[in-house]
Amino acid sequence: MARPHVTIAARAARSAGNVILRYMNRIDGLNIVEKQQLDFVSEVDKLAEAEIIKELRRAYPDHAILAEESGATGKGPLTWVIDPLDGTHNYLRGIPHFCVSIALLEKGVPIHAVVFDPLRDELYTASKGDGAYLNDRRMRVSKRENLGGAMIATGFPFRQREHLVPQLDMTRAILGQAEDIRRSGSAALDLAYVAAGRYDGYFEIGLKPWDMAAGVLLVHEAGGRYCDFAGRDGIPASGNIIAGNLNVAKAMVDAIGQQATPGLLKA
Repeated sequence: MARPHVTIAARAARSAGNVILRYMNRIDGLNIVEKQQLDFVSEVDKLAEAEIIKELRRAYPDHAILAEESGATGKGPLTWVIDPLDGTHNYLRGIPHFCVSIALLEKGVPIHAVVFDPLRDELYTASKGDGAYLNDRRMRVSKRENLGGAMIATGFPFRQREHLVPQLDMTRAILGQAEDIRRSGSAALDLAYVAAGRYDGYFEIGLKPWDMAAGVLLVHEAGGRYCDFAGRDGIPASGNIIAGNLNVAKAMVDAIGQQATPGLLKA
C-alpha cells in the first residue's frame, strides 16, 4: 500500500499531467522563454508546477518546496523537490517522451518519489525501505553482470558545453563494451527505466536536484545504486551521476573514471 505522501504526490503528478496533455495540441501557440542558453521554459511548465504546489500545499502546508521554475520556498527538514515537466525540449518539439517528477527529501535524502509519464499512463513510485513500483507492480533493476550487452542511457550537457569532449570520451568508453546507448531527453524517465530494468545503467553530467531526486530513489528501492563519477554514493552535489544495478554501476564508474576530467570527478 502506498504511503500517504506518495498518494498525495501521485495525485499532484496526475493533475500536472492533465495540464501537460491538455496543451499538447496547442504547442505552436505557447509562450516560451529561454531562461539561459538552450534552456527553455514554457507556460505549460509553470501551469503544471502550480498544480503540483497547490496539491502539496493543501496536504502539507509546513513543508519546504524546491521547484524548478519557482525556486525554493519555506524551510525545514522536509522538502518537496519538483520538476513539473522533465523533457521540456521533447515536449515543445512534439516528441512523446517526458514526465512529471516529484520527490520528498528529509535532510537532503529522498524518502518518497513519484515519476509520472502522462502519455503512457505509467506511474513510478517508491518510498524508502518499501521498494519501487510501476503502476503497483514491483520493479527490479536488471540482472546484467557487466557492461557486455548492456543498454545504457545518457544525456548531453547542454548547460555545460565545456564538458562535451570528455562526455564523448566517456560515451566512447561505455559504447566500446555495451550493446548500445540511448539519449532520450528526460533524466527522470531514464532513471525510472533503470529502476524498471529497461535500461541497465545511466550516466549524465550536471543534473539539477529536480532532475534526479525522484529517480535515484526509484533506482535504489529497485535494488540498484546511484553515485557520482568517482563512485561516491548518494545524490551528487556536482550533478554528475551514475546509476544502475550494482554490477553495471561499478563497471560504469571504472570506465568513466578513466575518461573524466579531474573537475568531473570532484564531489
